[in-house]
Amino acid sequence: MSSGNFAREYKYTIGQDLKTEGLCLIKNLYRANKAEDKAVHIGEARENIEMIRLFLRLVQDFNQIKLKSFVDINLGVEDVSKQLTAWEKYNNAKPKVK
Repeated sequence: MSSGNFAREYKYTIGQDLKTEGLCLIKNLYRANKAEDKAVHIGEARENIEMIRLFLRLVQDFNQIKLKSFVDINLGVEDVSKQLTAWEKYNNAKPKVK
């Protein structure tokens, strides 16, 4: 999804916030993958996902994307959310090494 098709008033507000959250999500996924203690970064990535979900809803409510695009993007967001939940459960189930 590109904010290029958004109306000007949304392109530089919600569109930019959406891009920023997406970048933060990628950074947190990378950090979680590299960190010994993954829990903090997984938690932050889950927060990024929820913010992305919120911004997408606003973008759709403001009629900046079509319903089909909204649904397609939300399916991808839901997949990432499920993967993060599974990663979090796996990470919490591992015995802690001291």
